[in-house]
Amino acid sequence: MTPQKVLVLDYGMGNLRSVAQAVLAAAQGTGVEVQVGHDPQQVRDASRIVLPGQGAMRDCMAHFADSGAREAVLSEVAAGKPLLGVCVGMQMLLEHSEEQDTPGLALIPGAVRRFRLEGRLQPDGSRFKVPQMGWNRVDIARPHPMWEGIASGRHFYFVHSFYAEPADRRDVAATTQYGDDFACALARDTIFATQFHPEKSAADGIRLYRNFLTWFP
Repeated sequence: MTPQKVLVLDYGMGNLRSVAQAVLAAAQGTGVEVQVGHDPQQVRDASRIVLPGQGAMRDCMAHFADSGAREAVLSEVAAGKPLLGVCVGMQMLLEHSEEQDTPGLALIPGAVRRFRLEGRLQPDGSRFKVPQMGWNRVDIARPHPMWEGIASGRHFYFVHSFYAEPADRRDVAATTQYGDDFACALARDTIFATQFHPEKSAADGIRLYRNFLTWFP
C-alpha cells in the first residue's frame, strides 16, 4: 500500500516552521509522511496539501506563482485532493481580496474584506484593535469531520486584519465574533481552511491538523 504523504507548501510566505512542526506532531502514529517543499512533482505525489500563508495577500500570491507550485496545486485540488488553507492561505482560496486589490485562486466563491471597526467599542469599553491578535472563540457552524474531537466554543489563536466573506453561506464551517460575526473556517468539497492558526492553538490546533491527516472526503 502506498504510504500517505502530506505536503506543507513552502513558497516563501508562510509561518512555515511552526506549521511544519505542528503537522509533524499531529502525524505521530498515523503513518502519514510529512514533506515540506514546492516542487510540482511533490504536489502531485502528495496525498494532501497544507497551504500556509502569512503577510500581505499580494506578496503571498506573487510568491506562490513564482514557486512553480500554483498550477500543480490547482490541478490536484480540482481532481479531488484534500487541501487545508491556514490564515492568508485561507484568504488566497477566495476570488478577490480588498488588500491591495488582489485576485485570489477562486477555489471558493467570495471575497476578502478589511475589518471596518473604526470608532467602535468592545464590551469592556476599549476600542477594537486591527489586526485582531490573540485568542478568540470559534463557534462551529455545521458538522464536519475536521471538527472531530473539537467542541464548539473552543478558543483558537488569530492574527489578521482581513477576513473571508464567502458568497455561499453553506461554505461557512465556523464563525468568530470580532465586532461582527465573520467566517473563520470554510469548507467546500475537499477544501477546508481556517483564518486562525491551528499551529498556535495548543491541543485543539494539533487535533485539527490530525483530523486533516485522517480525513478522506
